[in-house]
Amino acid sequence: MAVYTQISRPQLEALLEDYTLGQLVDFSGIEGGIENSNYFVTLEQNGQQTDYVLTLFEELGQDEMPFFVELGQWLQSRQVPVPHAIKDRNGIALKQLCGKPAFFQPRFHGHHLDREQITTQHCAEIGAALARFHLAGEDFYLRRQAQRGVFWWRRESQAIRHLLKPEDAELLQQEVALFDELRNQPFGLPLGTIHGDLFHDNALFVDNHLEAILDIYNAATAFLLFDLAIVANDWCTDSLGRVDPIREQALTRAYAGVRAFSDEEMAAWPTLTRTAAMRFWLSRLIPWLGIEQASRAGITTKLKDPDEFRRILINRIDTPATI
Repeated sequence: MAVYTQISRPQLEALLEDYTLGQLVDFSGIEGGIENSNYFVTLEQNGQQTDYVLTLFEELGQDEMPFFVELGQWLQSRQVPVPHAIKDRNGIALKQLCGKPAFFQPRFHGHHLDREQITTQHCAEIGAALARFHLAGEDFYLRRQAQRGVFWWRRESQAIRHLLKPEDAELLQQEVALFDELRNQPFGLPLGTIHGDLFHDNALFVDNHLEAILDIYNAATAFLLFDLAIVANDWCTDSLGRVDPIREQALTRAYAGVRAFSDEEMAAWPTLTRTAAMRFWLSRLIPWLGIEQASRAGITTKLKDPDEFRRILINRIDTPATI
């Protein structure tokens, strides 16, 4: 169970005194999280029980949290189905529990998809939803630099170079340079608030219809199309890194049906699908090589295979993506 911070019933009841949500019935840790501690919390008010999620943030500091609190509430108020922090009786959403930033969110009851379950309908649903996410965030008033963006991958690709096979080190440098070339083009690509980590396990479906987009805590200000490339590389590929063009077409067409691509974005799409693959290959390589500690509080986090994204990258190079 990925619950890094244990809480007690008295601690939770004391926190709930700030709210008008009801009396505590039960709570339990949620399995499957990676970065944060999450609990299902059942409350009763006027004879009716309602479920919530309590999240304690293990890696984000208190000073980083306002961006995500504000973003969740901003998107939710614009009908984008994301978890959002619930305000207490004094209008305060961000709390502290056990010395960690924490807040309550509504609980969604949909299910995650396994990779082999993903269909063209699912890809179309997430494509349209991501476009609505981007449009809703166009005038969001806060900005955030991606924690693992261009400056990070420039630095880290050099730092691990000596630990890689020469061909892998060269491949990483090639892809970093390719993105730099794109950034130096005289035309500009649309920037905005991106999700940054919209893999298929960060979405919930009910009867094959999208219910919610989860885990907005990698959101940042970046190229909108880079966000779609992250989705395409996960939702539209198989275990061998091969792209399903039918699913990818369903994804991009549904996205474009809500937010049309510019000519510059269509030209940049092949590069950004490669960049997105490189970024996740690199972020998985680092703990795989033993550079980052892969456990917290005695709990070991399962390492993800970096070769999955190396295969996707090679496929994107051999068969350039098209919109």
